Amino acid sequence: MDLGISQRTALVFGGSRGMGRACARQLALEGVQVVIAARTEATLRQSAAELSAETGAALRFVVADITTEAGRDAALAACPSPDILVNNADGRPPGDFRDWTTADWHAALDAMMLGPIEMIRRTVDPMIERGFGRIVNIVSRSVKTPQAELGLSNGARSGLVGFVAGLARQTVRHNVTINNILPGVFATDAQRHHVEGLVKAGGPSFDVLWEERGRNNPAGRFGRAEEVGALCAYVCSAQAGYITGQSLLIDGGAYPGTF
Repeated sequence: MDLGISQRTALVFGGSRGMGRACARQLALEGVQVVIAARTEATLRQSAAELSAETGAALRFVVADITTEAGRDAALAACPSPDILVNNADGRPPGDFRDWTTADWHAALDAMMLGPIEMIRRTVDPMIERGFGRIVNIVSRSVKTPQAELGLSNGARSGLVGFVAGLARQTVRHNVTINNILPGVFATDAQRHHVEGLVKAGGPSFDVLWEERGRNNPAGRFGRAEEVGALCAYVCSAQAGYITGQSLLIDGGAYPGTF
């Protein structure tokens, strides 16, 4: 299928690794002009070079932290009028809410709610004026299946999803859609850091917990980042203009509900 987005422009946060990189890769394969943004220049430079070689597209990169105004300014200076915006940021480490400070909550909100909302605020009206826009937030299954140890992510990501639910119904008549992708357990660095946070003295080892998490999924395995990238590209396609305000699970069937 021709997704109809060749020569569109995309700004992908967290695009240097994991799911963000997979989204950038798939968009580039579809002919989109992609700028990847993240905080670490060395990783960005390497990923941009590798993805450019693989896809045949000239991916650009910008050092930009979505949690700061300066970072958001830098991202938009590098990609001033994106047709496609992918918001993606690392979650916070697992823990006990009794130990989290106000600063911990603010950091979570800046990364997983307020930063993405600011990027939406600064890009959505130009998309409306051009008559095309696709905004995709990479969030987490935790907004549907909350885990106690991930309370920071449960709260902040749910806030973003709740905000999007209202705005997405206002923009779709202008061919601007806003959707959320909810990944389950994927074989990424973020998942490895999460499992490391679950390892306790005297408890199961990292290798045991890792193997269990993949085996216990109904699919019998971890997801692959490329699967998120493929879903993201379709949601960004010209054909997906009737899909908006949705939270799309991609979790191997782990969510147990009918709805």
